[in-house]
Amino acid sequence: MKVSLLSVTVNNQDKALAFYTEKLGFIKKTEVPLGEHKWLTVVSAEEPDGPEVVLEPLGFEPAKIFQKALYDAGIPAAAFTVTDVEAEHQRLTEAGVTFSLPPTQMGTVKLAVLDDTCGNRIQLLEIL
Repeated sequence: MKVSLLSVTVNNQDKALAFYTEKLGFIKKTEVPLGEHKWLTVVSAEEPDGPEVVLEPLGFEPAKIFQKALYDAGIPAAAFTVTDVEAEHQRLTEAGVTFSLPPTQMGTVKLAVLDDTCGNRIQLLEIL
């Protein structure tokens, strides 16, 4: 068994696509119009045939409540592995990305948490 799709709920799919591609460096894999929303996925530029992140629209009230509760509690909606969390933090900070947690070592990992501008906190994780 392996991961093929990971959903991240976003409050604006177009804004999310711009952030995840222009800031984080993902590439758009799929975009299928479905009326008001779309099936929209991005993948790692390093693994274009790897797992897809679905930028899932907040289509119903429970999803909005859940997303806000996670955000308000400081809990990341997803975690992405990076080679050097310090370098990513510096690059993204220079690109205007806001972090709620700067690079912090916790045991055998170093992590940082950023705001994706679409209602989520996203964790960057470096395995030491």
